[in-house]
Amino acid sequence: MTKIHSLNRPALPKADRAAFLLDFDGTLVDIAPTPELVVVAPGLADTLLRLRMLCGDALAIVTGRPVAQIDQFLPNVPFAVAGEHGIATRLSPNSPVVRPDLPPVPSSWLAGANQLAEEIEGIRVEHKATGFVLHFRGNPAAGPLLRHAADDMVSESGGRFHVQAAKMAWEIRPHGIDKGSAVRALMQHPPFAGRLPVFVGDDVTDEDGIAAAIELGGTGYRIPDDFDDPESVRGWLTLLAAGEEHSWGG
Repeated sequence: MTKIHSLNRPALPKADRAAFLLDFDGTLVDIAPTPELVVVAPGLADTLLRLRMLCGDALAIVTGRPVAQIDQFLPNVPFAVAGEHGIATRLSPNSPVVRPDLPPVPSSWLAGANQLAEEIEGIRVEHKATGFVLHFRGNPAAGPLLRHAADDMVSESGGRFHVQAAKMAWEIRPHGIDKGSAVRALMQHPPFAGRLPVFVGDDVTDEDGIAAAIELGGTGYRIPDDFDDPESVRGWLTLLAAGEEHSWGG
């Protein structure tokens, strides 16, 4: 199941000191051919709700997806959601989604991205409020060409945008906001404030979240370094939610 071992990272804190900040795609759920086709495993929502209760509500989803999509897949489960890699945040179940004031994406970039998707088989453009993603899972060979196109676009922005690598995708997004900044923001507010963050992810986009968690005195885990796959993560969370003492740290 889990294979956490021999890593130079802080130990998992006890439940009354921990705050869980969890990636969604590739961590809690298996990667699907398209984002719309992911399946939430039976029992996952109950596991997360039990874990949230053990941790005094300090459980958040930190994802590249919009907040509304997490509400669709895990309705009323996390206390907080940081979506779009930290661009959109809802700090509590009944609070509004807040966004920083960010530069708009040039319409010429979106037109260029859509044209690439029309001309190259297997390419898909995912539009977001402050950027977009070029997915090439359907045509891996197109990855370098799309990266070149994305780099050309952001070179015109004077540093306002950058290209974020993801699994079989390139995301064009505003500079300076990522999962690390999302972790820092969440940890300033109750019920997360005063606890030690535990970040779990699977992708290069999660490295910022892991680094921020460790910087704040917590810890972080990543597939495949610490877990084999999302099923392993789900199994581990199930043990924690059951209060298995040997699964918790000090």
